[in-house]
Amino acid sequence: MIPESGLLLTDLYQLAMLKGYYHSGMRDEAVFEFFVRELPIGYGFLVAAGLPQVLDALRDGRFNDEELRWLADSGRFGGEFVDALARFRFTGSVHAMAEGTLFFPDEPVLRVTAPIPEAQLFETRIINLVQYQVLVATKAARCVTAAPGKQLVDFGLRRAHGAEAGLLAARASYLGGFAGTSTVLAASRFGVPIYGTMAHSFIEAHDDETDAFAHFALARPEGLVLLIDTYDTEAAARKLIDLAPRLAERGIRIQAVRIDSGDLTNHAFRVRRILDEGGLSEIQIFASGGLDEYQLRDMLDAGAPIDGFGIGSRLDTSANAPYLDCAYKLMEYAGRARRKHSEHKATWPGRKQVVRRYDRGGRMAGDEIRLADEPVDGEPLLELVMEQGEPTAPAASPEAVLERARERLRKQLQRLPDGLRALDAEPSYPVTVSDAVRGLARKTDAFIKRQLSRGGEA
Repeated sequence: MIPESGLLLTDLYQLAMLKGYYHSGMRDEAVFEFFVRELPIGYGFLVAAGLPQVLDALRDGRFNDEELRWLADSGRFGGEFVDALARFRFTGSVHAMAEGTLFFPDEPVLRVTAPIPEAQLFETRIINLVQYQVLVATKAARCVTAAPGKQLVDFGLRRAHGAEAGLLAARASYLGGFAGTSTVLAASRFGVPIYGTMAHSFIEAHDDETDAFAHFALARPEGLVLLIDTYDTEAAARKLIDLAPRLAERGIRIQAVRIDSGDLTNHAFRVRRILDEGGLSEIQIFASGGLDEYQLRDMLDAGAPIDGFGIGSRLDTSANAPYLDCAYKLMEYAGRARRKHSEHKATWPGRKQVVRRYDRGGRMAGDEIRLADEPVDGEPLLELVMEQGEPTAPAASPEAVLERARERLRKQLQRLPDGLRALDAEPSYPVTVSDAVRGLARKTDAFIKRQLSRGGEA
């Protein structure tokens, strides 16, 4: 079976262009950059994420025997070209922002330098991997900002758009500051802490709700969270007043109750009062059910006594911003700067760097997009992460890589101007373009104009 992560997981036009490059003998060095054109409405920043998966895809990218047979049998590609694909390897370099770095529109987040067939083929997969994790990590960071000090857990696997999306959402949400996820494979793959409660079906399968609570507690006593909204939320909370002491005699402590439906704020107030009056003030309240950063803000502004939240559907689908206006574009080929000139989609040519400056208080004060060989006056954000097809950093566990990214984001959010952390931010972070980049754009435009006037191709 062809693996879902294989090189056929791409757009047809990537293979068509590879064939065109092959037959034209075009193998000179190309530079592509990934960037986002604009922020989603209300967003003040984005979070760089997905780099390890991109580097894995580049390093391991091969056409296996089954893929090559399919390409040959499809009749779309000649045998000579398919034979050449059998030798395909990525041999180039990558410069990228470290995961957890905050970034803004038009800034190159990732730069790929390689022979043009190699750099071109990975366009679709790079956008696929980076865009999605950026969206989820950013939304998670916004949830954390809306609910400081609260335990947030990713509950979105079942609503994610596919298995890979659910797994990567667990990773990206943890990077974004969540406490963990319900997705078990994320613990195995990335070391993400996992959390779980119980489903309504477990309650419904019992004739008595208290028996359901007791049976679950005996089977899963560690970190015990009981779901209390299957029938009557407040009545279920009252049942715990008698059950909790009996469980305590067996060394079992109820850590929290979960409310998953109805007016979560009002239920939380009533359940908190019931538990406190029953001597169970140590039991926390955990809420879930179609939540996002805006609802977290509203509930906590209303004083809801909720200690933690499960965020699922709207996180894993990035419901309010399900895609980014992002691109992976050619900036240089065969030693000459290249520039797309399409209406409303023009690009800045050349290989570039992003330099960040800070004010005297250590807050982020502004970024400048420069040519990669310009002098650096500030913190350069793009660093070499792959050379000759191999990652440059010493091998590290997925857990260590993720923890470093998570900590980097935490520190960067502290240095972000306050207004940009707001849920309805007006993007105002200053990003400028250097005179050298603008000069190169004019030079490139002049070259394009000359070529077009001669009837040639730019």
